[in-house]
Order: sequence, then C-alpha cells, then structure tokens
Amino acid sequence: MIPAPGAGSEGVKKKRKRKRPANRGPQTTTKPNPSTKPAGKRVYAKRVDEVSAGGLVIDSTGTMGLLIGRIDHKDSSGTKLLWSLPKGHIEAGETPEQAAIREVAEETGITSAISRSLGVIDFWFMAGGKRIHKTVHHFLFSEVSGDLTPQISEVDEVSWFPLAEIIDHLAYPDEKKLIARSGELKI
Repeated sequence: MIPAPGAGSEGVKKKRKRKRPANRGPQTTTKPNPSTKPAGKRVYAKRVDEVSAGGLVIDSTGTMGLLIGRIDHKDSSGTKLLWSLPKGHIEAGETPEQAAIREVAEETGITSAISRSLGVIDFWFMAGGKRIHKTVHHFLFSEVSGDLTPQISEVDEVSWFPLAEIIDHLAYPDEKKLIARSGELKI
C-alpha cells in the first residue's frame, strides 16, 4: 500500500527553528504598526557642500602670524579659546582669493595682500542636523594696514603670535598639517 501524498513524513520538509543571535533580544509576535517607519530604513542627514577661503597673515616685520580665537563651547568654564586661521564663505561671483582677502579683513580688521597659496583642505562635520562637507582654500598673506578688531558675533579674539609658535596655537589638526607642510612662512 502506498500512502497518499502528504500523509506521511516522505516529501515533507521539517520546519527548523531559527536561532536568533544573543544580542538581538526576544522575538516578537506582534504585528508592526503601519504608521511607523519600516524597520531597517535609515534616515540620513542632508548633505551640504560649503566652500570657504582664508589663511595666515604675516605681519609687516615678517615674524608674527595672525590667528582668530573662538570660545570653545564644549569647555565648561567658557574661557578656553580655539585658535584658527581666519576664513569664511565665498560669496556669489567671488574668486577664492577675493573672498580670502575680504574674510580676513572682516574677521580681524587687518587689510592684507596674498603672497601665495598654501593649499586646500576639506573636512566633514555635523551642524544643525546637516552633514557638511567643507572645502577651504588657504593663502599666505602679508599685512598691509589696519587695527586688530575681532568681528562681532563671529570672532571672540584676534592676536599676533610668533611664527615659530603658530602650529602650537592652532586648535585643528588639518590646519596644523597645512602650516607644517607649507615650508618657510616668508612673504
């Protein structure tokens, strides 16, 4: 006698219980809520590209470099300054050189002239829920005129530092590397 199809164990696959990884938690049997986002779908921050220009101004004696200081908001005392090269956004119709000269004057009060390019750096950071890719054109400048005046609302302090100490004062690794590989900082 031949059993009817499906009547016996022949031809029937055994159901295997799938083992869940230990770190996944218990398996749920509730139905997903259709009003929630599907599991596994990622939401990414909006990418924004920004281009800026600025650099290092050398004073008229050729011995000092100009940096801007901003208060480190991560410092609980509210007194630590993060020193960096002056820079800012390139406006519509401006070349990187024009923007660099304008931004240095706005942020520091010093009018300057470009001596040469120091190079371009780019980096990523998060701000306002956006993922920002920033490209910065850096130049070496010579001081022409002006008085040190920090730009209200953007810069907390501006100061001249001996050229031999510039790298030690810079807060950001990319700027430190840029200045270190720039060779002699003569105008």
